[in-house]
Amino acid sequence: MNPIPELTSSLKQLRLSGILDTLEARNREAIDRKLAYTDFLTLLIQDEIARRDHRKLDARMRRANFRGQKTLEGFDFDRLPNLNRAVVHDLATCRFIDERVSVLIAGPCGTGKSHLAQALGHAAARQGHDVLFMTQTRLLSTLRNAQAVGSYERRFQALAKVPLLIIDDFGLKPMRTPEDEDFHDLIAERYERTSTVLTSNLDFTEWGDAFATNKMLGAATLDRLRHAAYRVVLDGESYRVPRPMPESNKSALAKGGKNKDS
Repeated sequence: MNPIPELTSSLKQLRLSGILDTLEARNREAIDRKLAYTDFLTLLIQDEIARRDHRKLDARMRRANFRGQKTLEGFDFDRLPNLNRAVVHDLATCRFIDERVSVLIAGPCGTGKSHLAQALGHAAARQGHDVLFMTQTRLLSTLRNAQAVGSYERRFQALAKVPLLIIDDFGLKPMRTPEDEDFHDLIAERYERTSTVLTSNLDFTEWGDAFATNKMLGAATLDRLRHAAYRVVLDGESYRVPRPMPESNKSALAKGGKNKDS
């Protein structure tokens, strides 16, 4: 008598149907290795746990809104000889999330700030933390849109409670009222409760310039962000190098040539 149909029904009822994916292989393994029933059962349970962990990780990655697979393994440390790799790898342990402090990343355009921030986010997601990646512009737009449709408080609380919020391109566009107030309220709500990673093209001494109209509010916001924060400076040339022009185009330009439509 084939027990699989009845077993399939029972596993589905227990929400363990994923076991069927490896049941046949594990059964052959148990026969070949003469495993005890308890060892066979242990293998099946371990398979189910691994499947569930993988599904949870996939869900966290989707919610995080990362821009591609920006991992620490793919980060080009060789381009940044002054960067302390030991500090970065220590941050990748995500101890700063347990400490509930910020990580502030500054440097010129194209030095890998967004990549590094997302790499820390990937590490956090793999360790079971919920993460959300957004640019400053997107963050403030999300809050404005929520205000317009009457869901501001719900959206605000979701942003306030996520264990790791990554805000990219801080200060790229100066904040004016009420954006600066929303940003301050969010950082104040997250202060000493959750962790925030910020990236910026501005030097740390220039971060106050992100608050165009209310410098006092900006000082209060940055005071919370800086408290016990880890600072990382990426100092190097941009990796966004344009492709060289074809030789024929170079020659034409060198001779002052005009295009056909001129």
